This record gives sequence, C-alpha cells and structure tokens, in this order.
Amino acid sequence: MLQGKVIQTRSNPGRYNRLRLATYTLLPIVAALLLFALPTWANEGSSADDSCYVDGLSDRLRCGFVRVPENYNDPNGKQIQVHYVVLPAIKPSFNKEALLAIAGGPGQSAIENAASFDHIFTKVRQQRDILLIDQRGTGQSNLLQCLGDGFEGALALNENDLDITAETQKCFNEIDADVTQYGSETALKDFEAVRTHLGYEKLHIYGISYGTRMAQLYMRHYPQVLTTVTLDGVVPMQQSVLHIGDAIDRAISLLLDDCSNNELCHHQFNKLEQELSQVNTLLEQEPIISQTRDPLTNELTQLTMTRAKFMGAIRMALYSANVRALLPHAIHQAAQGNYQSVMGLYALTVNSTGIAAGMHASVVCGEDWQRFGEDARQRAQQSYFAKEMLDGFDKTCPIWNIPAVDDDFSAAINSDIPTLVLSGQIDPATPPSWGEMAMEKLTNAKHFIAPYATHGVAYQSCANDLVAQLVSTGSVETLSDECLSKDVSRNFYLNANTVELIVSDNTAIKDTDAQGASHD
Repeated sequence: MLQGKVIQTRSNPGRYNRLRLATYTLLPIVAALLLFALPTWANEGSSADDSCYVDGLSDRLRCGFVRVPENYNDPNGKQIQVHYVVLPAIKPSFNKEALLAIAGGPGQSAIENAASFDHIFTKVRQQRDILLIDQRGTGQSNLLQCLGDGFEGALALNENDLDITAETQKCFNEIDADVTQYGSETALKDFEAVRTHLGYEKLHIYGISYGTRMAQLYMRHYPQVLTTVTLDGVVPMQQSVLHIGDAIDRAISLLLDDCSNNELCHHQFNKLEQELSQVNTLLEQEPIISQTRDPLTNELTQLTMTRAKFMGAIRMALYSANVRALLPHAIHQAAQGNYQSVMGLYALTVNSTGIAAGMHASVVCGEDWQRFGEDARQRAQQSYFAKEMLDGFDKTCPIWNIPAVDDDFSAAINSDIPTLVLSGQIDPATPPSWGEMAMEKLTNAKHFIAPYATHGVAYQSCANDLVAQLVSTGSVETLSDECLSKDVSRNFYLNANTVELIVSDNTAIKDTDAQGASHD
C-alpha cells in the first residue's frame, strides 16, 4: 500500500496521519468518522513557490498554492487555497511538461503521498517534474473533515448502535464550506489553475482509483494539454462507484477459490467458505464482546466484534497481497471463537485510508448515488457490502443535498490520447471488467491486466516502468504486458508465523519458495 506524510514546510509546519493512497474506499459518513481527523495547514502565505520537505524524501521540493473561488459562478465570493507540491526533475529536460499524479478516495491527499509517488515515478522524475495537487476538500486544500474516535474507541464501538443520520448531520454542521462546490468537475478547474500558474504547457496524467475519474474528466474537458494518460484501477465514467459492492464480493470469491486451489491452504482450511458463512451468521445475530489486548498498545481493552468490523477487516485486507495472505488463517481462527487475528487486521486498516469524509460525501452524493438505478438497488439487497454502503449513503446524501451531475457526465470518454489502462486481477475495488468498460471509446489505448495485483498496479509490479515508457515515447504502440506475467504471487499463511503446514505426525509440508515472503 502507498504511504507517506508531509512533515514540514518552511512557511507552514504541520503533521499528518499516514494514508494509504490505493484504497478506493466507499464508506458512508459514519465509517469515516472512525478515522483520525487530519489537521489543516495554516492559511498564511502567498501563492509564490516556497520550499518544503516530505517524509521519506531528503531533497527539497517546491510547494505553494493558488487562490480560487469556492464557487466559480461567484468569482468575487469566498476564496479557498488549493495547495500543490512539485517534485522537481533530477535532470530537467522538459521544463514545460510535468506528470500530474492524482490521488484516490475520493478524499485522499496527493501531497501526503508524495514519497510513494516518488517511488513509483523514479524513472519519470529523471527528466520531468512530478506535480501533486491536494484536490479541494482534501489535505491542505480547505479540508472537509469530521472529527471522530481513534482506534481505541473503534475497538469497543458497536456500530449497530450508531445513528447514521444524526452522525451525518453532526458532521455536516462542523463543516464551514458550501459542500455543493466540491465535486470533480469543479476541482478540475482548480487543477487547470495550478497548471497555468506553474507554466506547464503539457501534462502527462496518472490517476489511481478515484483519481482515474479526474483523469478521464481531464481527457474530456482539456484534451489539448494532455500528452499521455495512465488509468490505474479505473473507475469508468459509465459506472456508479456504488457498484464496488459487486467488486468486493468478487474479490472474496477469488480468495476462497485461490485457497481451495492451493494444496497447502486447502489442506489447512478445507472448510473456509463454510467458516466465513458461520462467523457472518453468528455476528449478524449479535456482537461478541470480550476483553483483549490492544494490538497497538498491548493494554487490556474491550473488543466489540461486530459483523461490520469483521467484514470490514476482510475487505480492507484484500487491498494488499501481503495482508490478503493472512485472511484464511484469520477467518479460520474467528470460526474457532478467536478474533485476535481479525482484530490485528482491523488495527492495520482502521486509520489507514485518510478519507476526508465531507469531500467524499460531496463527490459520491452528487456523482454516484443518484444514478444508482432501481435494478441495481434490488441487486444490492443480496450483497452485505452493497446493502450496507447503499443504506449509509441513503441516510447521508439527503443531508448533504448535492445536485446531481448532468446525464452526460456518465458518457464514455471518447479520446485518441495515448492511454494505458491498468487492472489488477484480484482487485477488490476496480476489477478488470471496469477497465474494459473504460476502453469503450478510447481509440489509442491498451488495457493490461496484472494477474497477481490487487489495487494499484503500478506500485505492485513492473507497470511503473510501463508508465515511464509511455511518458518517454508518447505512444502505447510498443508497450508490452509480458513483464506483468512474472509470478509475484503470495503464498497463504497457514498459521500466525509461516506458510508451513504442521501435520499430526510432526512432519511439515512446506512451500519451497518462501516462508511468509513474496516470490521475486
């Protein structure tokens, strides 16, 4: 998973929680309230470039902001600051070009993931700047966030007792902004304001997850400034993101199939599907309350294991191949009444997404919720994840009261810009079928599916080199997906420590390639 945090700038010191960029979360407001709130950057300063540093990068970067109207139809009204950071090229050869990397969410900060973007685009940065912009409502750009409990409160919380409507109203009342002005198309105008301010004539765009929607909108509204586009974990314009419930169900099914088809995993967990169903049925009836050790502090604390925690931990673990490898063991232990492994997975993810809840609601309520049709609503009732998400937004969106986007917002992108579309075969958020849907009217594009990748292919495979090749050549013609077929699969953990299987006669069946480590 991609991580990084801004730790200081010369003019505006500040500290931020860690984020996971490649987590396409579609949480209702009540779930987002379980995250630590991110403090906003101080508003003092000018639009001139300044110096800044980010965690994990030793070199000095360029940072700044532009002032833009909160409502572009009222240019003399309230102004907000949209912040950016430039990772300058090592050997600048293309001063009028940059690669714009757009974060996911919706609601995540690009700047707070600068170190991760630098890792992905090491080759691109040799000759071109990397431009990061905190989209309005995220990070340092007029953050729309709600305060909530941290991890300790989340462990004891019974989500079934929460009044989502009341919590959403409380969140709405905390936000000092016109929430109708934080949709994708308005934010796109901010991106163009930053590009113009910095003097870039051409952009290469990389979008991850929700960031692919922003990239596609750039292709629609400002094609003249784009040279290449990479869509990694694509959300096609034709698709409401609320269909992510189907994607999660697919990813769980693939997990169960992978375990069943793996000799070691099947031997150890030969009733995994039944055990998953067993735990779900039990927790659906009532939560399991126990005393346990906090996995972060080792202090004795109450654990209220609800179905929401259990299924949420499974869902988030599917985003990382390394953490996914722990799931059969965790599910099996839960079926035996031991939720310690599940709690450990929950601890890894409860504060990991960094979603700005207010901005998240503004985007989803205006662009997705209102186009989730009746047929889709009926199907959603058959899926735990789809039903829970839809129920959350059915309570959230009337309070947020965002006007629906125009019908043509959902039209397929018609473009001949050289475009690389990347999908992970085991992606729990944006499956390969979504990539195929995005390809409908892309006449100069290639779609590559990484067989061992989850969400965020460029971070998990050789796809970062393919992006660099696309940027360098400006063409998809010579791109090949051969390197993506390299087996980097992860063997399942069969106990808490290794991928070894200890059988009754004290002999061991082992995976000869790794003991809890990825193949290289």
